[in-house]
Formats: sequence, structure tokens, C-alpha cells
Amino acid sequence: MKFALLPRAGASVSRIAVGCEQLGGTDWGEYDLRETTRAVARAADLGINVFDTADVYSLGESERALAKALGPRRHEMFIVTKGGVRWELLPGQKRARTSFDLSPAYLRNAVEDSLRRLSIDSIPLYLLHAPDRTVSLEQSLEAVTELKKAGRIRAIGLSNFSFDDIRRAEKLAEIAAVELRYNLLERGPEADLFPWCRERDIGVFVYGSLAEGLLAGKYSAASQFEPGDRRSRLPHFHGDALKRNLEVVDRVKRVAANHSKSTVQIAVNWVLSRDAVTSAVVGVKSVKQLEEVAGSVGWEIDSQAFDD
Repeated sequence: MKFALLPRAGASVSRIAVGCEQLGGTDWGEYDLRETTRAVARAADLGINVFDTADVYSLGESERALAKALGPRRHEMFIVTKGGVRWELLPGQKRARTSFDLSPAYLRNAVEDSLRRLSIDSIPLYLLHAPDRTVSLEQSLEAVTELKKAGRIRAIGLSNFSFDDIRRAEKLAEIAAVELRYNLLERGPEADLFPWCRERDIGVFVYGSLAEGLLAGKYSAASQFEPGDRRSRLPHFHGDALKRNLEVVDRVKRVAANHSKSTVQIAVNWVLSRDAVTSAVVGVKSVKQLEEVAGSVGWEIDSQAFDD
């Protein structure tokens, strides 16, 4: 497995990071949770050391399942988790009511809860999950900086924050990494955020590399999703957006055929060809999917293949 240096965290991290939202067993349609758990263990066998989760994923179940899947090896891994989304599951409801909360009190409790569920002593990288406009960024960063000094977390990052917020945060705390959505269909960060992070040795973890499986080439204009599958609600799987996106998918397929690779491998490899990107966070449901994704590194395609 290929690795990259995350300077501000003093860590070497695998270019592939396993996204663990599916480990909670909800919001991704029907699948075998036991097989997904085996995929996480297999990832560690292959040398992948980054596992990305969040406290809100399946309301804490993802963190618990990750700890169980990794076993004693969890202490050696670079686990990334996020906090700042409060949830409430009301009786008789299948989906929890969520709200952003980056208040110092909530973050202190959230970190301790994540440590307990993950069964580790310190979180390698803790991300503020998303902005909370009811709390000043200064207060939130001061809280996690105190937690870092106390050894409860080892590095601080931001997830889903705007470029302006990230620049402001970097003046208030030592930001080791940011996490954002990026793929062949969504390339906004290239113009400004990527160069800025690269100049400052701030790591960039990108999720959505496969656009929830769309760039894997598995879906068509006729694809249907059950209500329990989030893809039933995502705009890039519907209407004119889907038609445009499938044109890109067709191009990925052609490039894949030319390189004797899968569409998954082309899409992930392309993301990793961007020099600002530290790791690509990719969710997997099975050992087979995991091994395919792991085959996305160690070779090169023309990084400009999709630029015209």
C-alpha cells in the first residue's frame, strides 16, 4: 500500500482510507454487515491504516463496529472520527432528528463518547463534522485544542467547511487536515483550496471519490433505489444531472478499458493523482470491493485525461 506524510499530525497515512459509514448498517440499502466487517479487517491486512468514521454514523454504531472489526489492531491505526452533529431518535421513527452542535460542552462530551465506543485512549485525527453558525469557530477550536493538550485527540481537522472558514480556522488553531467532497463530477476545490493546503502542509482527505457508486459504473438512467438507500435522495442520481453524469461515467469506462483497469480504480486513481490529495476515503461493503479499491494505487494514468 502507498503512503503519504501528514506533516501536521506527524503520521504516515495510506493513500486509501476506508470509509466506515456503512459499518453502522443503515442508510445504504440492504447488505451483509458481517461481510462489511470482514472488509475492514482485510483492509488492515493489506496495509491500509486510515479508517474514517463519525459519531453520528448510525448513531454511534459505526464507531463500535469499527473497534470490533479492527480488534487489538485499532491502537495501531490512524482512526479519523468526527463530532458536532447532535442526534435524537424519537419513538416510532426510523430516522433520527439531527442538528449541528459545536459548542465546547458538546464537543468535550462527544470526544469522550467516541473514545469509549472506539475503545482507544486517543483519537489520531478529530474533525469538526460541519459548521455550526450558532457557535463561534473560535470557541469550538479552543475546545478541541484543549482536548489535544489533554491527549484525548492527537490532531485537529475540519470537515465540510468552506474555504473561508478553513482559512480563518488556520489562524486560530493548528489544523492538520481538512476533509471534503471531491471527484470527477465535483471539482470545485482545485482552483483555490488545494493549492492553499499544499503550500501549508495541510492534509486533504477526500470523500465521495465514486459519487456514491455512480462513478463505479454500476448504475444507469433506469436504476431505482429503495427509500432506505440514501441514493434515492441524492440529486446526482436523478433527472438531467444523472444524464450529464453518465456521460462522464462512459468516459471513465473508456479510459478503464485502455488501461486494463476497472472504472472504480480509474476514478480513485484520478483523485489520488491530484498532488494536494493525501488520501481518498472510499466506502466498501465487501472484501471484493475493498480489494478492488486497494488496486487503485501503485500505477499512473494521465492526470489530464478528463480535463478537456
